[in-house]
Amino acid sequence: MRNLSLTDTIAAIATPVGESGIGIVRISGKDALSIADKIFVSQDGKKPSTFKTYTTHYGWIINSCSSAPVLQCSSKNEIIDEVILTVMRAPKSYTKEDIVEINCHGGIVALRRVLDLVLENGCRLAEAGEFTKRAFLNGRIDLVQAEAVLDVIRAKTDYALKVGTEQLKGGLSSRINNLRNILLDILSAIEANIDFPEEEISPVNLKKIYQQLENTNRQLLDILAGSKQGRILREGINVVICGKPNVGKSSLLNALLKEERSIVTSIAGTTRDTVEEIIDIKGIPIRIVDTAGILEPRDLIEKKALQRSKKFIGLADLVLLLFDGSRTLSRDDEILINKLKQKTTVAIINKIDLKQKIARGNIVKRFKYVIDISAKKIKNINLLEEAIANLVYNGKISKLESVLVSNLRHIEAFKATQKLIAGALNSLDNKLSYEFVTQDIKDALGHLDDILGKRFFEDLLDKIFSEFCIGK
Repeated sequence: MRNLSLTDTIAAIATPVGESGIGIVRISGKDALSIADKIFVSQDGKKPSTFKTYTTHYGWIINSCSSAPVLQCSSKNEIIDEVILTVMRAPKSYTKEDIVEINCHGGIVALRRVLDLVLENGCRLAEAGEFTKRAFLNGRIDLVQAEAVLDVIRAKTDYALKVGTEQLKGGLSSRINNLRNILLDILSAIEANIDFPEEEISPVNLKKIYQQLENTNRQLLDILAGSKQGRILREGINVVICGKPNVGKSSLLNALLKEERSIVTSIAGTTRDTVEEIIDIKGIPIRIVDTAGILEPRDLIEKKALQRSKKFIGLADLVLLLFDGSRTLSRDDEILINKLKQKTTVAIINKIDLKQKIARGNIVKRFKYVIDISAKKIKNINLLEEAIANLVYNGKISKLESVLVSNLRHIEAFKATQKLIAGALNSLDNKLSYEFVTQDIKDALGHLDDILGKRFFEDLLDKIFSEFCIGK
């Protein structure tokens, strides 16, 4: 983000650009209301600067029109759009500044014309994430909450949304602040004895301090233990469906999606390229790829498809290897089994609605996870979903909480904090000088402050907010 003045009044389109029912142009800053006065004519002729906060008003965005009723405007004044204008006055707004939001019709031309007019009348175009950056710098939210805004926007499952909104509400921040308060109490107790050893100050209660540090260490370890689940919720996992032709890969994809996404026929090799979708399995965002069942390409297209399949299998966190239960194991099946020895794999025996010919015991000997399904009849798909979820979370899915750490920046800071607290405990165990303990605690507090944004560097903010869209 460029080094622009935070006293500027900024504006941007706050909704995706395209065709929609509504599109919003957002204005924030000290001149938001006066700029709105220049371009908005309400039905009753009143100016936005006179509107009460949290009120909406019907009217028109007009180029160079006076405050006269719209029908009395001269032919030289151009009506750009019929809108609803909302006023949110400082400090009770998203940025703690005066905000005006213009709800336009959602066409790209109308939105751009309104935005251009706003910019012509004294705004500058907002940088990526600048509205949220101002909310942070103006003290309405901390840095954890600011980053949670992006998590909410990007959430791919209901559970990921729940985790994001909990952080946005301050759940994780509250937990961090509780840890900070404990460490500050310990620090003040120890430093009082260091600085004023001759004064009438109660001696340090080492047993209590040790217990407090142990409790803090346990909490930090719990947070870090949940960080794997948090990262999965934030980023999802890559899952690939593979198998020889006509084993039911596309039918399985459709069954997991609960809709017909892939073409399904009895003709082997119907899928000649990869098909990708995002699905929600037990709250886990899964990028699932249905690969072409091609082992020996017959033409250039199939050669490219085979290359893509190999690429996705190589990148996969989990492979679903499908077998046709109504047929015996073939040479092609054996080739795939050998290729996947180093991958985390769930073996799926499909078509259990037909007479079984496959040697199931042979599959069970080779794979830790084996599920029998009928993709066509949607049978045992729920068992497959449960197996995937338990595999991803190492059987701990039932212990998931709504306060989870998913941000890599936070995870690294928590790791550093835990290491320092462990160091402080080690210093007490070895009866080292209190100065060693206090230094570790001070450094630990610094890492917690980094997470909350109590101390920061401009380039860190630039990196964080550059990931946001312009209107947020």
